[in-house]
Amino acid sequence: MVMIPISAEARLDGQVAMVTGGLGGIGRAVCAALVRAGARVVATDLQEDPAWLAATPGVGFRRHDVTSRGETEAVIDAVVAEHGRLDILVLCAGAIARTPLGESEDAEWQAMLDVNLMGVVNPLRKAYPMMVQAGGGKIVALGSIAAKIGGVASGPAYVAAKSAVHGLMKWVAKSGAQHGVHANTIAPGPVETPMWQTVTDRAPPSANGSVPLGRFGQPEDIAQAILFLCSPASNWITGTVLDVNGGMLMD
Repeated sequence: MVMIPISAEARLDGQVAMVTGGLGGIGRAVCAALVRAGARVVATDLQEDPAWLAATPGVGFRRHDVTSRGETEAVIDAVVAEHGRLDILVLCAGAIARTPLGESEDAEWQAMLDVNLMGVVNPLRKAYPMMVQAGGGKIVALGSIAAKIGGVASGPAYVAAKSAVHGLMKWVAKSGAQHGVHANTIAPGPVETPMWQTVTDRAPPSANGSVPLGRFGQPEDIAQAILFLCSPASNWITGTVLDVNGGMLMD
C-alpha cells in the first residue's frame, strides 16, 4: 500500500494534467487555474480555439472525442509520450438536455450517457491503471447538483448520467486508495456558462432566493475547488462529492 503524504500547499509544480472538455466554460477556468499553480496542462476538446490557447501560455491542446474509447486511449498515450507522465486527470466534458421524461427519445438518452457517463468511463479505463502503476494520481470529475436533488433546469437523462458519475467515482476512490490514487467529484450548482444558458429561461441567469449566497456560480468558483482536489492540499480526501453551489444544497 502506498503511504499518502500529509496534506500540503496547493502547488502543482512539475505535474502534468489533462483536462477533458478543456475549452468549455468551466474547462478553460480549470486549465488556467492549474497552470497558475505550476502544472503543465493539456486541454482536450472537440474544437480548438487558437486565440484562447495563445492567450493562455502553458496550456497545450489535443482534439478529442470523449465518447470514443480508441481516440481517448490514443490521446492519453500521446500526452504521456510528450510529457513523460500523467499526474492529474480532470473530467469536464459534458452535455445537457432538459426534455421531460415522457417526451424523451432514445437518441437523447444515448447522447447524454455517451458524453456525460462514457466520457468519464473512457478516460478512466486508460488513465486509472496507469496511475495505479505509477503509484498515485489525482482524478476529479464534474458531477452535478442535479444528481443530488433530481435536477435544476436539466432533464432526467442528464440527472441519470451524472448520478452514475457520482457512483463510479466512489468506486475508483475505494479501489485506488491503496495505490495512492485519489478520486473525487465536484457537484456544481448553476454556473453561468454557454452550456447552462441553453437550458435556462433566464438569459443571462440572475440570482434569486434559491441561492443563499446571492448569485449564480462563475467558472472560476468551480475551478478553484477542482484545483484544491487536484493538489496536495487535499491529500486526505478521496471519494467525496464536493458541493459548490452557493448554498442551494446544504448537505
